[in-house]
Amino acid sequence: MERIIQITAGRGPAECTWVVAQVLKKVLEEAQDQNLETVLLQRESGQENGTIETASISVKGKNTDSFVNSWIGTIQWIGQSQFRKMHKRKNWFIGIFEIQAQKNTSVSENDIQYQAMRSSGAGGQHVNKVSSAIRATHTPTGIAVVAMDSRSQHQNKKLATERLLKKLEDEKLVHLKNHVGKQWENQLNIERGNPVRVFTGSDFKKNKVEKSYKGIRQKLKNDLRNENN
Repeated sequence: MERIIQITAGRGPAECTWVVAQVLKKVLEEAQDQNLETVLLQRESGQENGTIETASISVKGKNTDSFVNSWIGTIQWIGQSQFRKMHKRKNWFIGIFEIQAQKNTSVSENDIQYQAMRSSGAGGQHVNKVSSAIRATHTPTGIAVVAMDSRSQHQNKKLATERLLKKLEDEKLVHLKNHVGKQWENQLNIERGNPVRVFTGSDFKKNKVEKSYKGIRQKLKNDLRNENN
């Protein structure tokens, strides 16, 4: 199970980008405590040192769903601005949203086509007579690379495969980044109120949720009274 979340300051000021940086640390620390695998897929730095506009994280492992669900929503920080000491505002909000994971694009050997070709450039008579260079093409996407580093066709085939896989991985990351970019509208939809987590102070401590059991006790009393009647 893999789920991807985006932590964003939306169109918020520098204070919100500071909150994003702090929340990112908290998410990664909590995921580590729960033995979850995380990969930072994308991060856009804010204008101030140590701040982040937006970050996307892949989360994998047991209990991924409960972990991610506990973070999705509005995050509130209550504290004095780090950048505007005289600013009166004390409440700052950021958002955490889910991004749909991309389809698995694992590469099959059957998807790679190899073509022998003559090497070009310096190298003496050998490269002119022997087709030692290899072009590797990923047929589903048309992405191709060429390897002509070695006089060995077998070695060039190995190099071409490695380069093609690397290029496909780079393309996947670019595609993901573009996909994240399309989620930018999330940054305009951060809801104030009903935060899923609240942090306070410059040390960014999590607020304890004060639970009131008065209503629960009263309900139990009423249920017992009804049963006895």
